[in-house]
Amino acid sequence: MTTSKIAGTLGEFLQAHRARVTPAQAGLSRYGDRRRVEGLRREELALLAGVSSSYYTRLEQGQSRHASPQVLDALAAALRLDDTERLHLHSLAADGTGPRRIRRPAVEKPEPGLLELMHAIGPVPAMIVGARKDVLAWNPLGHALLAGHLPADAPASPATRPNIAKLVFLDPELRELFVDWQTKARADVGCLRLFAGRFPDDPALAELVGALAVGSPDFAAMWADHRVTTCASSPHELRHPLVGHLTLTEQALSTADTIGQRLVTYTAAAGSPSAEALTLLAHLAGDARGSATRASRRESQTI
Repeated sequence: MTTSKIAGTLGEFLQAHRARVTPAQAGLSRYGDRRRVEGLRREELALLAGVSSSYYTRLEQGQSRHASPQVLDALAAALRLDDTERLHLHSLAADGTGPRRIRRPAVEKPEPGLLELMHAIGPVPAMIVGARKDVLAWNPLGHALLAGHLPADAPASPATRPNIAKLVFLDPELRELFVDWQTKARADVGCLRLFAGRFPDDPALAELVGALAVGSPDFAAMWADHRVTTCASSPHELRHPLVGHLTLTEQALSTADTIGQRLVTYTAAAGSPSAEALTLLAHLAGDARGSATRASRRESQTI
């Protein structure tokens, strides 16, 4: 997968979303015409956006790359895009209109401010996730909640860092963890596509998308859907192997100094059974760390 295609083209995005809007949703009369697809035709979308049909056709076919912000906003309104999708549309339209410098970005490191915040928030599962969904750091409870089957120090080295997208699509234990795996998976794909639109020249991101598309038919199908989502807040139900059923809210915090990095937390309603389960998990994780530390000390003493 080449970097120029990582986020998909403007035409692919327009075509995918055009197919999702019916004439009735757009306020158009059908007059009983027989249609091959339920979505809008090109000429119908052009009419709604106030542009000529020939111009819109050239735009969708990649023959015109200079759509104005006003035209893009008109298309977004006609396609009923939300704010996140609208911003992604503008990102795709800007891609390829000027000189591009393709280089491999520096290896991501957790931003010190986010790292300090992660360790200061107390008994809340948390991790720092990079733009490519690499886990740059996690606290003990975040590790115990999502990936207790992996080494606790895995995020410390770029060579062993877990990747959330790979875990969701390729790790059977994480797939089993989320009760509604489809919703979690679609959210992660939509978030990854959003970042692909922001960083179209990132070879490592293109490599990740290519590997996931080859390794997971589910990912390939969801990626082809061209949906984007915010990387913000969403509820999840989990079936944890140690503490059972949990209802948690996944939230992501980013700052102006952390381009692409987010502090991701999982919280439970105060006083709920899920909050009690997190408290139990914290004790279990603490006991496990204590046992591992004592075993390591005994081993060092016998050497």
